[in-house]
Amino acid sequence: MAEVLEFRVPGGRGRTLLVLGLETDAAEHALYLAFSAFGPLYSVRLRPNAPVAQPGHYALVKYFSARDAGRAQRACNQQSLFQKSPLKVCICTRQRSFPQQTLVLNSHKCQELANHYLGFNSWSSRIVTLQDISGFEEEENEEEASRALPGSQRCKYLCVQELTIPQHSICSRGIGVAEVPVDPSQGFIAAMRGAQKLAAQKALSDAFQKILLVVLENGKVAVEFSSPQDDLVDCLADEELKGLLQVTDLSLSQLNPEGEEEVLSDFSMDDE
Repeated sequence: MAEVLEFRVPGGRGRTLLVLGLETDAAEHALYLAFSAFGPLYSVRLRPNAPVAQPGHYALVKYFSARDAGRAQRACNQQSLFQKSPLKVCICTRQRSFPQQTLVLNSHKCQELANHYLGFNSWSSRIVTLQDISGFEEEENEEEASRALPGSQRCKYLCVQELTIPQHSICSRGIGVAEVPVDPSQGFIAAMRGAQKLAAQKALSDAFQKILLVVLENGKVAVEFSSPQDDLVDCLADEELKGLLQVTDLSLSQLNPEGEEEVLSDFSMDDE
């Protein structure tokens, strides 16, 4: 059976492992090395046991793929791995979730996921446009502008970046907006570079959000493009897009909402 993976924070059941019986609080790196052998990891979180339990630690290991998580659970359960006593590894089958919230995956994790399933040098990206929009959204009235604190200047940039996967004939564009306050001790140039870099990272992440990885049972991977047909960022030519960004309000405050991983405070265990 095929498994569809998105370039988003992994959610749903079967992707998170609960590791019990850890003897030390210095096992996070060892956990990452042991469990990443079965597939790319989203996160490894080490926590001390509750005061009412015996001394020790537990960990939550989250995979992008439920298939990888299942293989890891079966191979690692009741194995000592990197310590003397065996570990108990269970699949979290019930988690607190936020079904209406889309959690964006940062560009670094997107690149890691693409490199694992598609291979290094299998994709490339280029910046279509990078614009200073610090004065794009004006103050509502002069009274609010007069109340602005001295030294509260902010640097704001918009970036459009194009992602290409030649082997699968995929071309996707993403848009990102970043705003950075100007630190008087570092100057405007540092803030400008920080805003440019962050906007480019968000644009690359947004481009990856439109791509689906279809992983087959035999390990082969297909790539699908999933984007609304009326998405102007993907439909317009470079010259048209640059002109549009100069005159059109693109609801900048709504672009690329930041998302964090859901809290795994409620779970049940499945030893399979």
